[in-house]
Amino acid sequence: MRKEKIRMLIAHLLLAVLLGVVCLAPKAKALLKGPLPLIIGIAVIELLFIIMAMRSRKKTGTVGTGPTDIITFVWILMIIWEICTSVMDLAHPVLVPAPENVFYTFVDQWKVMLLNISYSLRLLIGGMALGLGAAVILGLVFGWNERLKAFSYPIANVMAPIPAIVISPYLVAIMPTFRSASLVVVILGVFWPQFLGIINRIASVEPEILDSARIMKLSQPVMLFRILLPYLVPGILNSLKVTMTTSVLMLNFAELMGATHGMGYYIQNSIVYANYTHAVAGIIVIGVVVTILGSIVGIIQRKFIKWH
Repeated sequence: MRKEKIRMLIAHLLLAVLLGVVCLAPKAKALLKGPLPLIIGIAVIELLFIIMAMRSRKKTGTVGTGPTDIITFVWILMIIWEICTSVMDLAHPVLVPAPENVFYTFVDQWKVMLLNISYSLRLLIGGMALGLGAAVILGLVFGWNERLKAFSYPIANVMAPIPAIVISPYLVAIMPTFRSASLVVVILGVFWPQFLGIINRIASVEPEILDSARIMKLSQPVMLFRILLPYLVPGILNSLKVTMTTSVLMLNFAELMGATHGMGYYIQNSIVYANYTHAVAGIIVIGVVVTILGSIVGIIQRKFIKWH
C-alpha cells in the first residue's frame, strides 16, 4: 500500500510539473495556439487514469503498477515534448509541432476528423463483418468435409500469412472505386487467417464430442451449427481484438493510396502538405479510436465468454 501511494504521488507531482510548464513557463516558440485545448486534453487523460485505477482497485484491491507506470510515462513524455518545443524551441519547427498546436487541431478540425473517422469505421466494420462471416461459414463447411479440407487447407496455409496490404495497390487498380478496393483489403485480411484458424480448431475438436454426435446420427446442418459453431465461438471472440487491430492497420494503409476520405487519408494528406501538426493529431485520433474499439471488444469477450 505504501509503494502504491508513492507511485500515485510521483504521478501527480509530474502532472503538477506538466501543468506548471504549460501555464507558467515562458514560451520561446512562435505562433503557439492557446493552452486551453492542451489543458483539457491533460484533464481527460487524468480522468481516464482515475477510471483505470478505480477499476483495478475494484478487481484486485490495489491499483497495481500498470496504470501508474503508464500515466507516469505519459506525463514524462509530455513534459519533454512541451519543454523541447514550446519552451526551449529545441526541436525541428516543422517536423515536431508543439503540443498546444496539436491539441488545438482537435478544436479546429473536429468536424473533418469526425467525417474521416466515420468513413473509416464504416469500411472497417463492414469489412470485418463480411470477412469474419465468410470465414466462419466456409471454415465450418470446408473444415468438416475431408475432401474440401484437403483442397482448401494448403491454399489457406499459403494465403493466411500474406498481408492483404501487399496486394492493395493491385486492388486499387482493378476495383471500380477506391472504397470497394479498401473494403476488399479488409475482407481478405480478416478472411484468410480466420478461415485457416477455424479449420485448425475443427481438427482439434475432442473425439468424444464427435463420437457422441455420430451416435446420435445428427444431420449435417445440426452438426455444423449446433455442435461445432458453439465450440468455435470462444476462439473466434478471443481472436477478435487481434483481428480488429490488424484490420485497422490494413485499412489505414489502404487509405494512404488515393483515398479522398478516412483517417489514413487525413494523415497522408497532412504529410503531403507538410502540415505535421495535423498529422500528429491524426495519429493520436487513430490511437484513441483503436483503444475505444479494443475496449468494446473486451466488453464483448467478457460478456459472452465469461468462463475464459
